[in-house]
Amino acid sequence: MELSDANLQTLTEYLKKTLDPDPAIRRPVYSLTAEKFLESVEGSQNYPLLLLTLLEKSQENVIKVCASVTFKNYIKRNWRIVEDEPNKICELDRIAIKANIVPLMLSSPEQIQKQLSDAISIIGREDFPQKWPDLLTEMVNRFQSGDFHVINGVLRTAHSLFKRYRHEFKSNELWTEIKLVLDAFALPLTNLFKATIELCSTHANDASALKVLFSSLILIAKLFYSLNFQDLPEFFEDNMETWMTNFHSLLTLDNKLLQTDDEEEAGLLELLKSQICDNAALYAQKYDEEFQPYLPRFVTAIWNLLVTTGQEVKYDLLVSNAIQFLASVCERPHYKHLFEDQNTLTSICEKVIVPNMEFRAADEEAFEDNSEEYIRRDLEGSDIDTRRRAACDLVRGLCKFFEGPVTGIFSGYVNSMLQEYAKNPSVNWKHKDAAIYLVTSLASKAQTQKHGITQANELVNLTEFFVNHIQPDLKSATVNEFPVLKADGIKYIMIFRNQVPKEQLLVSIPLLINHLQAESIVVHTYAAHALERLFTMRGTNNATLITAAEMAPFVEVLLTNLFKALTLPGSSENEYIMKAIMRSFSLLQESIIPYIPSVITQLTQKLLAVSKNPSKPHFNHYMFESICLSIRITCKANPEAVGSFEEALFLVFTEILQNDVQEFIPYVFQVMSLLLEMHKNEIPSSYMALFPHLLQPVLWERTGNIPPLVRLLQAYLERGASTIASAAADKIPGLLGVFQKLIASKANDHQGFYLLNSIIEHMPPESVDQYRKQIFILLFQRLQNSKTTKFIKSFLVFINLYCVRYGALALQEIFDSIQPKMFGMVLEKIIIPEIQKVSGQVEKKICAVGITKILTECPPMMDTEYTKLWIPLLQALIGLFELPEDDTIPDEEHFIDIEDTPGYQTAFSQLAFAGRKEHDPVGQMVNNPRIHLAQSLHKLSTACPGRVLSMLSTSLNAEALQYLQGYLQAASVSLL
Repeated sequence: MELSDANLQTLTEYLKKTLDPDPAIRRPVYSLTAEKFLESVEGSQNYPLLLLTLLEKSQENVIKVCASVTFKNYIKRNWRIVEDEPNKICELDRIAIKANIVPLMLSSPEQIQKQLSDAISIIGREDFPQKWPDLLTEMVNRFQSGDFHVINGVLRTAHSLFKRYRHEFKSNELWTEIKLVLDAFALPLTNLFKATIELCSTHANDASALKVLFSSLILIAKLFYSLNFQDLPEFFEDNMETWMTNFHSLLTLDNKLLQTDDEEEAGLLELLKSQICDNAALYAQKYDEEFQPYLPRFVTAIWNLLVTTGQEVKYDLLVSNAIQFLASVCERPHYKHLFEDQNTLTSICEKVIVPNMEFRAADEEAFEDNSEEYIRRDLEGSDIDTRRRAACDLVRGLCKFFEGPVTGIFSGYVNSMLQEYAKNPSVNWKHKDAAIYLVTSLASKAQTQKHGITQANELVNLTEFFVNHIQPDLKSATVNEFPVLKADGIKYIMIFRNQVPKEQLLVSIPLLINHLQAESIVVHTYAAHALERLFTMRGTNNATLITAAEMAPFVEVLLTNLFKALTLPGSSENEYIMKAIMRSFSLLQESIIPYIPSVITQLTQKLLAVSKNPSKPHFNHYMFESICLSIRITCKANPEAVGSFEEALFLVFTEILQNDVQEFIPYVFQVMSLLLEMHKNEIPSSYMALFPHLLQPVLWERTGNIPPLVRLLQAYLERGASTIASAAADKIPGLLGVFQKLIASKANDHQGFYLLNSIIEHMPPESVDQYRKQIFILLFQRLQNSKTTKFIKSFLVFINLYCVRYGALALQEIFDSIQPKMFGMVLEKIIIPEIQKVSGQVEKKICAVGITKILTECPPMMDTEYTKLWIPLLQALIGLFELPEDDTIPDEEHFIDIEDTPGYQTAFSQLAFAGRKEHDPVGQMVNNPRIHLAQSLHKLSTACPGRVLSMLSTSLNAEALQYLQGYLQAASVSLL
């Protein structure tokens, strides 16, 4: 695409159309319009430069913003260079983008600046510092401009570039980069910090100037956190006085001009103080020795902040970060003295913890009107910045050294709160809510998502509290009164499921099933989640704690209420309910068979509805898992039922495939594999009609499709290789074409081998005869160009499987037909030195049987120049049996297996309940490979007496010989 006015005009028109609310214009199925057009041209040279020109020169603001978002998303999808894949942006465009993007970002309005800043950080993640060495210099030079619009642009970009230092693993490469950044950036940042503080004093009465300056200070404080996270840099240690003194004075600053009337949205002052609390907590936790001189004044300032800050939502982040600071200080042994005094503890409990555990009007509003967000925070632990969570963490921190006194103080509070509630429940229910939260905080010492509380406070009687205060709420006649207390009660069961005795859990199950009917989204979601968690608990012998027999009286009401809950307003795609359905099926097994016809109808209807616009990945995943479980459980009892499932599902599947619902296609392939594997020895015609479509290259372009498609093709080969050979022989080149594409990729070569192994194992030999040599040539080319450990392991399994299937002589002949003496080279350079790397029981067994065949059924091994390899090969085989697996991987290969595709692409999610049974191709032929080796050697020694024994006695090492004698003894045979 040329950089011409005509192309700019065309691009403008199409960008306008992408904003059209009508999906037929925005995302048409058949015509090349809007999004499809942009997709089709994004591979062209100059496309990104056209977008940058548009956002610089367009007269329409909406087009500028649209171009900036499109550009950022384009960079996100295409900038990373993925091995084995073509470079999606040409080098000239890359150079031009890096040359122009920083000045363009700095001169753009804030809305566009944010998009370009994100784009720079995406490019920086890949190219900085090696391929973009002048980025830092260019940014730092802009600090001199004095224009805070420009300075904030630089700071924003630096923040998005450096914030990854907070979660990167330590490595020499990371240290080198951080050192480079610190050398160039730490001093200018410190000078900018001091200058900005001075300007704040100068402009103390100018509200608009203060807003800009405080925006800068927030970004500077964030950068301070990122640059200090990995380790304490020498520069910041030397300049700690400057930073900490100024941070402290900013914490105590109060300027009326920066206060906001908005009760919800945090203002600049709150955001800055929140970040400073974070910075102080970082130093208190990680660099306590160096930070010690400054700690007391920070504790005082933050304490004062907490007791003077109101309950409004806008202060939530500030208060939670301030409490987290105290929590991080109080659990460190050498700050213990600050909290030892009983009055201090009482004061913290009374003034900080209890007030911040209260259920506020804002929480009530979220509970009722924004339940998804409420659940996300309360249940999934994303409440990291809520007051309640911080207060709970502070309780845990204080209990580390002062468990007795703190439990004593709070027991008094809990009792008085419960008494207040009892006086007038309908008015004082919030007192009970706070009491339950306090008990939970006090009792929880250690918690995991999987097991709930794993360590509890011995001083709190959890079962007694459960029976006296939790159960009565859940037993009340109406499921809709006091919804918050119902949710609290259900959450209590969930959290303390390992501490409450089993008989109490069994009493709770019908109560939870009943609460699936509650109108409150939070209550019926918590009920579903609690049931799901209880059903996963393990008792003795790793069996489920709650058994299918114990659930028998409740099966019908459980399934009815779960599916009804999906019809309640706001829960049509509730992932917790769908997960509970999946877990119920898994626990109940054949008890659900009578309900399957109704269940599969409801699941199919739901699948059809959500396939129109899939938006909840977890819900969709559990829905497909539930479908797989229905199929497995029913067909295990009645294999003929597979036809009725195909009847119910295939119409929806066809629609999903025709409409190219990308998110669902990998799932559909997995369910189809499961169904096809249920058929015994034939492929129904409905599957054969689909077979040619599965080989279309477009399906294989998406990485998420590859594992399920390979598995589906394997199912075709296992169930109907002869049908394919007779009725679809013209499709065999297509099948091998898929193998060829997969084998070329380091990420997917193992999938190519899965397919190839199935072809070799199941296809009639004559149908693949003409292709065999070409297959080996392709594998050798890949070995030459790019030899990885993963490829070698798969290659070894394949050649041994080939040997088992076609015989050792056929293997030797095909190698030597490609190049004379190649068989010997493969033995010497690949099989003997690398066989120890093979992992997996079945894979090792295939290799053992294959090598045994080479040793005992390949005449050239006994009387040609290959004979010298006989003993080393036997030694390698005994090593495979007896030595530990060699799992070393060369350094440069460590990350090859990780498929990290930039941008949005449907990932493959393995369905646990569609899992394929491990298949052993040599299972019927060989049970114990060691005994098989002994028997085969016995047979060989009978055919040529004396040869085997003399070779063994002169060349095999003593330890290997000892093992071999053990095998012969176990097989009750001897060598002649």
